[in-house]
Amino acid sequence: MQTIVLATQKGGSGKSTLAISLALAAIRAGHTVRLIEADSQGTLSNWQRRRQYAEPIVEPVYAAREVELRLQSLDREGVTVAIVDTAGGVSAATNSAIRYADLCLIPTRPSIADIEATAATLNVVRAWHKPFAYVLNQTPIRGAARLASAENALSDEAALDLADIVARPFIVMRNDHQDALSAGLAVCEFAPTGKSAEEIRALWQWIEARLGNEAAACDEPIIEELVETPAILPAMAALPYIGTDSALFLRAPARS
Repeated sequence: MQTIVLATQKGGSGKSTLAISLALAAIRAGHTVRLIEADSQGTLSNWQRRRQYAEPIVEPVYAAREVELRLQSLDREGVTVAIVDTAGGVSAATNSAIRYADLCLIPTRPSIADIEATAATLNVVRAWHKPFAYVLNQTPIRGAARLASAENALSDEAALDLADIVARPFIVMRNDHQDALSAGLAVCEFAPTGKSAEEIRALWQWIEARLGNEAAACDEPIIEELVETPAILPAMAALPYIGTDSALFLRAPARS
């Protein structure tokens, strides 16, 4: 079983909505999926109560020890992908989930404040020597230049790190995501031919590749071009190093 943990210090990054969308994308790619809700706010549980379908099953697990035990149990039951939605901030349950993660996704909105707030989460991820990737979420439809245009402002080493630890594509802010959540659906169900669904499918393929999985056959279109990148990434990369600078991910090795 592969465990994907969504974690970030700052609330409002869209973790829960992203967890739901990725769970449905994984199911459609042939996986047996469980959603673990480690956030007592209960967004996933509330979503499932509005849902008419059984899959994916949401399991509320809030205690650190229970997170570990439940992941071990799901592995024995034949689940192939567990997606853990953690609470904002750093807690014992989040720490436990990250400890058992095969990939930690750090969703962040494209602003300096949000990116800086990921530093505490990144410290935990690196303490456990876990692979991670940033997911730029809720990005504006018309941002700044594409990521490739930042190469002039970044060193070659930083550009290589970006290619490995910033997930592609970025997830654009559209009403489809919130409308799907309200309806008890994932965006791939709510608007299967829309751009938001295309982005989620493409993001799941990126995650599969990062996990080392073979590409699954898919009968739905996958976008080939990235949305435009917010200018914040090259700006953060240009900042001098300070201890709490979350842009250190641009300078440090992406893998342990």
